[in-house]
Amino acid sequence: MSSPSSPEAPWPVRTVARKVADWIGRLGEVWVEGQIAQLSRRGGAATVFMTLRDPAADMSIPVTCHRDVADRPGLELTEGARVVVRARPDYYVARGSFSLRATEVRAVGLGELLARIERLRQLLAAEGLFDAVRKRPLPFAPAVVGVITGRDSAAERDVLVTARRRWPAVRFAMHNCAVQGPNAAANVMEGLRRLDAEPDVEVIVIARGGGSVEDLLPFSDEGLVRAIAATRTPVVSAVGHETDTTLVDHVADVRAATPTDAAHRIVPEIGEQRRLVEVLRSRARHVVTVRVEQQERWLESIRTRPVLASPERLLHGREEDVEALRGRARRTLLHRVEGAERDLEHARARVAALSPAATLERGYAVVQKEDGALVRDPSEVADRERLRVRVAGGRLAVRVEREDGQP
Repeated sequence: MSSPSSPEAPWPVRTVARKVADWIGRLGEVWVEGQIAQLSRRGGAATVFMTLRDPAADMSIPVTCHRDVADRPGLELTEGARVVVRARPDYYVARGSFSLRATEVRAVGLGELLARIERLRQLLAAEGLFDAVRKRPLPFAPAVVGVITGRDSAAERDVLVTARRRWPAVRFAMHNCAVQGPNAAANVMEGLRRLDAEPDVEVIVIARGGGSVEDLLPFSDEGLVRAIAATRTPVVSAVGHETDTTLVDHVADVRAATPTDAAHRIVPEIGEQRRLVEVLRSRARHVVTVRVEQQERWLESIRTRPVLASPERLLHGREEDVEALRGRARRTLLHRVEGAERDLEHARARVAALSPAATLERGYAVVQKEDGALVRDPSEVADRERLRVRVAGGRLAVRVEREDGQP
């Protein structure tokens, strides 16, 4: 057993190459399934070269085999064919390349192809890729439609001509690619990525004419199905004729029977829409007319009511009420004023009766000293003292003179 490599004792390239070749050589024979992407028979050479591609991944392996293996009776190898190969892995040390040396090649029959497609369909369905809840509605009248189809094909003409006839304003973003053969699925996936990334594209149509099961095989490719499921843009499948069914039909948001049917589904028919607009316009006009007539009748009924037909009647009635209230208010006010006057006269009489002036009117007098003090007793007054006497007619200044000892 050789010692492990280290920075101080690294292996040379030849040692690594031999170890890799030894490890690969110990794998023995393996059975490999794939799709023939390239096939080369060089003149009269005994070796046939081909490239085996994985349909579900971007991977391929070179394969070599003896001409007798590739050209055995009943086996027709063509590019795009599905095959099962028994081969031994081989590592060519001089070039550092990996390949397979086939000792037996078997074509995958139609029945087996259909069985594998059905198994794949069940697997993808179990993952929910075909669920109805994932289906997205198509836009009503998309401004830009992405189309993936073969260049100058009948499917392309069916989609473009029919859609433009139905809706002349529609525009297309085209991706022409191979729709048959070993590279078809990869080409369609590239078109999906490009069109899905364009913000103006509102719906994508994948269109192809009819063909055999082998011709339509790329449209049951697992990678393509998953790519459609991952798009943000709604996808319409229009692959083959009405009776043809591929896995793309199951995962697409809408399945069209033919490319022409796809055009009918993605854009409305302008004449039909004009008729619909006329119907809606007529219906709206009728609704508005009926509503206006109803309002006119209501307004006329309001105008014929007495309160609006002769508004002065209401005023006349109110005028009488106002006059009655005014008379009542006047009478009430006069009554209260007269009562107040009587009360004032009574109060004035009582005040006059109790007033000192009234006492003076009856002949009484008020005697005061010069300092204003009232004189209530003769003994309070001295002889020859000046006093002031107040009578009803005014004031008198008097002097006290005693007579017989009395003032």
